[in-house]
Amino acid sequence: MAGAARLLAARGEPADADDLALVVATEGRDGVVVVVDGDRVVSTLTLLDEVVHIGEVAVPAGQVELVATDPDYEGRGLVRWAMEWAHERSRGRRHLLQVMVGIPYFYRQFGYAYATPVPTWGRLDRSPDPDPDLEVRRATLADIPAMDRLQRAAQSGADVWMGHTEACWRWLVEREASEQWLVERVGRPVGVARTTPSEGKPALAELAAVDDAAARTLVSWVVRSTDQPVHVQRRPGTPAAIDAVLQPSEEPAEWYYGRVERLAPLLAHLEPVLFGRLERAGLGDRDHEVLLSTWRQHLRFTIGPSGFQLLAEGGPEQAPVSKGGSGVPPDALAPLLLGPFGAVGLEERLPDCLLGGQRGLMHTLFPPLAADLLTFYLP
Repeated sequence: MAGAARLLAARGEPADADDLALVVATEGRDGVVVVVDGDRVVSTLTLLDEVVHIGEVAVPAGQVELVATDPDYEGRGLVRWAMEWAHERSRGRRHLLQVMVGIPYFYRQFGYAYATPVPTWGRLDRSPDPDPDLEVRRATLADIPAMDRLQRAAQSGADVWMGHTEACWRWLVEREASEQWLVERVGRPVGVARTTPSEGKPALAELAAVDDAAARTLVSWVVRSTDQPVHVQRRPGTPAAIDAVLQPSEEPAEWYYGRVERLAPLLAHLEPVLFGRLERAGLGDRDHEVLLSTWRQHLRFTIGPSGFQLLAEGGPEQAPVSKGGSGVPPDALAPLLLGPFGAVGLEERLPDCLLGGQRGLMHTLFPPLAADLLTFYLP
């Protein structure tokens, strides 16, 4: 792993090498691939295990991280080969989708699409008033269960959410490039946040607190520890007391990448979610047949009281609308299942998304969703 660590540090940040060591120490080398020329590591990436929750269903997922290629070896297809390796390994781990953060456009070459927005940032120029009865301290490994509970509570209103795995929590506590903080009330954890320098600007992210006092105290502590404006992540559930005092960010909007390789097994896994949406719409009294083409492939299935039943899965279907079905391009599947537009919103935006006579049913099965994803690196 020494060669991969040196390459990551050279192409990214010195902390990337430390992060690779943390991942390997916890998860082993099974998720790390390297391309070598003699004894020289010229490309590397790492596959992490994640869990994406869609409604009440936990979906096993993969995330690619710690990607680097030696400049002398760029343009030779090494990352493409490594991504194919990662996707093969992801299939072996029974992942049903992949999510990741990454540089603009690049990963669209490997089947990824912009799936759901990254939380925006706001600038905090002044310190909110702290609560003198609360204390802030650096989190330890023993605090992981408390931090996880706080984050789960903060994410409870999201339609789609991804928390930190137990392994990732350990990396975040032990890594040097960011810090985990707790705010306590009489020894009881009531807030958590993560701080990290972002291009020389102090940043506070993943803020979760049981009340405004806890949020104000934690943010105040961070603001008072620096003489620079602090940039605060605006995620779903950001306490109103903090959101109200944030100045607009000048940063461009970013999106999480998502990838769906095979739709049928993912829909089968999401059967409780899909049927629940039918029931809430008053359509749960019978089975509904759906024809869905991704233009390259198609599937027919029924969903209803009998559950999810796959009727057919085959090759290209170029005329789904004339056959009573819908067409959704393959690079819109991740947005369809995770994103804020839903089926109808995607049809309005994409000329090759055609819902046809199934429009109402597609809107019920695939509505707009609010997502809150926590990743190892802050996007």
